[in-house]
Amino acid sequence: MQYKNAKEVLPPSLLKEMQEYIQGDLIYIPKANQKRVGWGEVSGSKALITKRNEEILHLYTNGKSFEELGQKFHLSVDSIRKIIYKMR
Repeated sequence: MQYKNAKEVLPPSLLKEMQEYIQGDLIYIPKANQKRVGWGEVSGSKALITKRNEEILHLYTNGKSFEELGQKFHLSVDSIRKIIYKMR
């Protein structure tokens, strides 16, 4: 998120209207719903976790135990179990 001066980006009439409600404070203006991207899509985190989960399922189907997978991926046995059951 980047700071922008309202005087530089808003039309004068809108700036004047906003000054009636807010003066000198910071305000966050969220993106419109149709323009929002999902969690982790921009940073690539979602893709990395999906790839990790697919690897966990693959290793499990090839005989690795919940405990072994937990140690390998630094996750609890319950987390490994949830990932596997969700991915099936």
